[in-house]
Amino acid sequence: MNFAVGRLPHGPNNLITDVPGVRVGHTTVDKGDCHTGVTVVVPPVSNPFTEKLTAASVVFNGFGKTLGLVQVDELGTLETPIAITNTLNVGKVHDAMVSYMLKICARDGVRLTSVNPVVCECNDSRMSDIAQRPVGEAEVFAALASASEDFAQGAVGAGRGTLCYGMKGGIGSSSRLMEIDGKNYTMGLLVQTNYGASADFRPDVLPDGLAACDRGSIILVAATDLPLSARQLKRVLRRASVGMARLGSYIGHGSGEIAVGFTTARPENTGSFCRQTILREDLMDLPFRAIGECAEEAILQSLWHAEPDTGLNGAHIPSWREIMNEKEERV
Repeated sequence: MNFAVGRLPHGPNNLITDVPGVRVGHTTVDKGDCHTGVTVVVPPVSNPFTEKLTAASVVFNGFGKTLGLVQVDELGTLETPIAITNTLNVGKVHDAMVSYMLKICARDGVRLTSVNPVVCECNDSRMSDIAQRPVGEAEVFAALASASEDFAQGAVGAGRGTLCYGMKGGIGSSSRLMEIDGKNYTMGLLVQTNYGASADFRPDVLPDGLAACDRGSIILVAATDLPLSARQLKRVLRRASVGMARLGSYIGHGSGEIAVGFTTARPENTGSFCRQTILREDLMDLPFRAIGECAEEAILQSLWHAEPDTGLNGAHIPSWREIMNEKEERV
C-alpha cells in the first residue's frame, strides 16, 4: 500500500531497503504473555566496525533508554547494525550485538577491544509481559541472519507489541527518490511506532472516547546514499519531526522520540587525510522534504499493516483498517 504523501516519488519498493545494500531483519516473540521482538537495520558493509559509515542522531524528547547515541554524535560514525527492541531488553540486545561484532571481527582478524552498538526501544508493556525479557542473543542473531531487502511491516519484530494513536502500531517503512544533477539518490526510513493520543490523530477516522494522553515512544531509523556530513545528516533527521507533526504528534512529555541515521556514501581516505563529497548547503531542502514525507508515510504504513489485537488487560486494540471499515459501514 502506497499512500499519496508529499510530492517526491517513492523508491521501487517504498522501503528503507531501497537504499542500495541496506537490509532489515526481524525476530518476533509470541510466547505466553510475551508479544515482543527485535528488528535490525543492517548497513551495506561486510564489517561495520572497520568500514564505519557517517551517522548522526537527534533526540526530540528524551524519555527513552537508547544506547550508543553519545558516541554516534561525538564521532559522527556508525560501527554496528542498528537494533530496535523493547525497553527492558535493551541491555540484552546490546550484549548480543557485542557478541555479534566480536564474531565478525574475529572472522576478519581484527582485535576488538571497544565497540558502540546502537540499540533503540519502545515500551510494549501494554501488550507484553515486559519483565520476562525474552529477547536475547539467539533472537538478535536470528534477526541478523534473516535480514534482507524484503521484510514484513506491522506487528512484527520490535513492533509486535506496540500501540500507536490508540490503535495497533508496529514497524513501518517508506522511501523517496531525490534527483540531483540527473542522478537519483534515495532516502529511506523505518519506524517503530508506539506513541500518540487517539484524539490527536489527524486522519479523521477515529471514534470519540479513545485515549487522550500522548505516551509511549517512536524510533525513526534513516538511511540514504546521498553524500552528507554528520552535521548535515543531523539537520536532515530533525525534519523527521515534520512527518510526525503532520499526523498529529506534539512530541509529548512521556514520549521517547528519537531518530538515528546513516549515509552509505563514504569519504575517501588519502594518507593522514580524508576527502569527503557532500551536498551543497543551499540544496538541503530536498533531503529535508524527503525525510518528512518518509516519516509521515512510514507511520501510516505501520498502522496499515498491523492487525487488531488484545492487550494484557483483555482490552481490544483496534487496527486502523478495522476502524476505517466500521466507519464506512456506518455511513
